[in-house]
Amino acid sequence: MPESAGLVIRSPHLQPLELFPVRFTGDGANAAPSLVVSGVPAGATELAIVMDDPDAPLPHGFTHWLLYGVPALDRAVDLDDPSVRVGPNTMGERAYIGPMPPRGHGRHHYFFQVYALSETVDGEPSREEFLARYAASVIEQSRFVAYYERFRHEDPAMTTDA
Repeated sequence: MPESAGLVIRSPHLQPLELFPVRFTGDGANAAPSLVVSGVPAGATELAIVMDDPDAPLPHGFTHWLLYGVPALDRAVDLDDPSVRVGPNTMGERAYIGPMPPRGHGRHHYFFQVYALSETVDGEPSREEFLARYAASVIEQSRFVAYYERFRHEDPAMTTDA
């Protein structure tokens, strides 16, 4: 899959390679962070977004959030847009699940990946099904990574709503 030449995904709530604010985790309000996409390439028909934790003690990591049908536009992702569909996370739920790694398991990295696709995703496949079925349709991809360490959740620095 081609890496990004101009495609960017970011969040006003999360800084790359920095700690997740607690309100976006399972230890807090479990609120889904806002996402903004820019640099969408010509020819993209839709975007797909995956949030996963490859450090989770599972064979394929842990999928926290899947979004399909995101319009191929430079803008904030509108979760109320009727074209946006939420795919199944690792728990089988069609919802965002914030970081909540096992206590004492150390730092977990959370990858937010955006895929600009040349075709429309059919239905709401799992992350594994999506990657297998649509790899050839990826025009461009980009990602950012944030982290969370659960054993530190009582640290006052982690209780801000930043």
